[in-house]
Amino acid sequence: MASKAPKKANLLDHHSIKHILDESVSEVVTSRGYVEDVRLSNVRLVIGAIIIVIALFAQFYKKKFPENRDFLIACIALYPFATILFYCFSLIKFGLHDLIIYTKEKNAILFTYPPAGSFTSTGLVVSSKLPRFSDMYTLTIASADPKSISANEPVQFTKSVTEWFTKDGLLVEGLFWKDIEALIAQYTKEPKKSK
Repeated sequence: MASKAPKKANLLDHHSIKHILDESVSEVVTSRGYVEDVRLSNVRLVIGAIIIVIALFAQFYKKKFPENRDFLIACIALYPFATILFYCFSLIKFGLHDLIIYTKEKNAILFTYPPAGSFTSTGLVVSSKLPRFSDMYTLTIASADPKSISANEPVQFTKSVTEWFTKDGLLVEGLFWKDIEALIAQYTKEPKKSK
């Protein structure tokens, strides 16, 4: 950590602050053995590439407009079909309830697989929130599959960003990492069982 350049944020821009904090959260979580799950992003990229190819074919087709009318209609029809295909994939993969949560949950910054060699079968969903005109940063760690038997209860903390930044906008990574690692430890601890 000492060999890296210090992270500096514009303290007047809450997007800059949130970006640096979210980036650091991702670093801490992945350093703890959690591997980022990018499957959904990859599917989106593939479907987006297909849509771009369709648009390129429609734009650069050899014939001009009156002659390529049927081809253009087919390209226009394929666009919503590809979008519906994406949502159908999401429904099959995650279920309707999870799709609704996913589309409404815009604060997620990281999805992970379970760490290698662990007994848990579910990864993490790490979410953060920094409301506009506020200094209160909320970090939440939850299970990627809340219905799983190995899922733990979500944990979160809300703290002022002024605890982690100097007056010059430099992130005091040691303090921030300590808070994140404590939250991960709180999430991964074994729940107490009643006798």
